Amino acid sequence: MLRGSRLQYTAAVKPTFSYKFLISGFRNHHQPYSSTAAEPITAEERENRIEKKEGKWVTLPPFTPTLDATTIGKKLAGGSFDADTESATTALKWVLRCCPNLPRSLVQKLFRLRQVRREFSNTPNDFSIGGQTQGFRLRRVAAKDVMNVGDRIFLPITVQDLPSRKHESQFNEEAKNFLHNLELYKDAAIIVFNKPPGMPVQGGIGIKQSLDEVAGLYCKYDYSEPPRLVHRLDRDSSGILVMGRTQTSTRILHSIFREKTFGVLDDDIENKNRTLRKRYLALVIGSPQCPKGVISAPLGKVVMDNGNSERITVIDNDKDSLSQLAITEYRVIQPTCHGLTWLELSPLTGRKHQLRVHCAEVLRTPIVGDLKYGWQAHKKWKPLTWSNYEVSSNDNLPAKRTLPYGLDLEKGSVTEKQPRLHLHCKQMLLPNISLALELIESSSDHDLSKLDSLELTAPLPLHMQRSWEILKS
Repeated sequence: MLRGSRLQYTAAVKPTFSYKFLISGFRNHHQPYSSTAAEPITAEERENRIEKKEGKWVTLPPFTPTLDATTIGKKLAGGSFDADTESATTALKWVLRCCPNLPRSLVQKLFRLRQVRREFSNTPNDFSIGGQTQGFRLRRVAAKDVMNVGDRIFLPITVQDLPSRKHESQFNEEAKNFLHNLELYKDAAIIVFNKPPGMPVQGGIGIKQSLDEVAGLYCKYDYSEPPRLVHRLDRDSSGILVMGRTQTSTRILHSIFREKTFGVLDDDIENKNRTLRKRYLALVIGSPQCPKGVISAPLGKVVMDNGNSERITVIDNDKDSLSQLAITEYRVIQPTCHGLTWLELSPLTGRKHQLRVHCAEVLRTPIVGDLKYGWQAHKKWKPLTWSNYEVSSNDNLPAKRTLPYGLDLEKGSVTEKQPRLHLHCKQMLLPNISLALELIESSSDHDLSKLDSLELTAPLPLHMQRSWEILKS
């Protein structure tokens, strides 16, 4: 009886399967883009074919290896280079290199949203259509994926709609001339500015105009690409700021600045053959116990106000994984006057707020105008009364008129109730990158570590000039 029931059930469901098969075949017959069972393709491959055919991508040039900037930078800095440690070019680096006008934050967002594709060259596993092997294979690519020779990157076509010059209408000839007057040096590889206090180096939240943005508008000259940042200065500090004029020179500068820090951590601190040197002038409250010395104290970041703010501080435990060793040379260059002392600071490493924290927390002499790290000392601040000083004749800045970019450079000396930050990058010794690139193009046998260096000097800002004259007299 059970056997009969099973046979009856099987017979009852057979027409159902046959009916579904007929409907499925009918639908497949009417599909506009059908494929045979012998040539199955995935949904991603079908999407790639359609999107590529409709031209929804911006195609970048095929990847080709370029000049090894890391090697050149290490040789210029006098360091050793191991070919096995050479860094490969990632997809993110290649996009930024090919599209210098695209903001880095936007490119990183495209990678996060998986909107970037890479076209691989022919491989034995390439799919085929109609028996013909296709010459491309589009796949999603991650920012850290390594590029191979011949690979091409595809970006969404919407990147073409981005405005190339965001706030160009807000700038004028006066702003352009003001920026050109800040130039200290320029050659085929670099351009150097004397950054004024109060002008941010890089854009961010609440920043309308930054030095890197306006330099891209007014300091390209006959170059097709804008200058690029290679190091930073705090917004309220001033002095020498170096920018690379080409992608190659920028990568070399990045390598030199990194090698500066790595070399100090690996070698003897007393090494006088460093090819990158920076000297700052700072006015501090109080006087160090020793007239000169070397500060070696690890720094780390501390989050405050429930994550709304942060500051850098000295980390007592140097084994903390979040701390970074910071080394600074210092010496007193003027006797203490009115409780204030002029120091020359030479950072041997490049940590955020390194000089400000070392002065405030290690030497116990915070920099004048540094309310972030020296707010307690400024509670007792009393401005100096002085009426007989004269503005130096070397002042190139206009007086008593509104300056471009919202700058006010008239105030901030020790005679003010709220003095400006008295920290200025006055001198820098830097390898001659332009000469090095010329020699490399002519021959590869040159010893780049023995090239003459550039000596860059930046005059003091107006408020520090006045403070210097007042305390010297």
